[in-house]
Amino acid sequence: MKIRFFAAAAAATGAEEQQVDLSAGAVTLADLSALLVDSYPASASSHTPPLSELLTRCSFLVNEVSTRDLTVVLQAGDVVDVLPPFAGG
Repeated sequence: MKIRFFAAAAAATGAEEQQVDLSAGAVTLADLSALLVDSYPASASSHTPPLSELLTRCSFLVNEVSTRDLTVVLQAGDVVDVLPPFAGG
């Protein structure tokens, strides 16, 4: 599965993309969020909150469909976009 990080989530992880192996079976968006928090316990940027804090406010796209439902079951070929709130107008 491909995870793509945007804006503050990319700054917090220090990455724009990550591959995740789903060989462990059924994984929900909540499971993925917990795995990401474990993978990135501290922010890569001193100007950005840690990912654990950002994820509580993020929206997600799963295969280009918006969701905030953390019970969504993910599949190996899915693409998940992590979208923190954006500022501006």
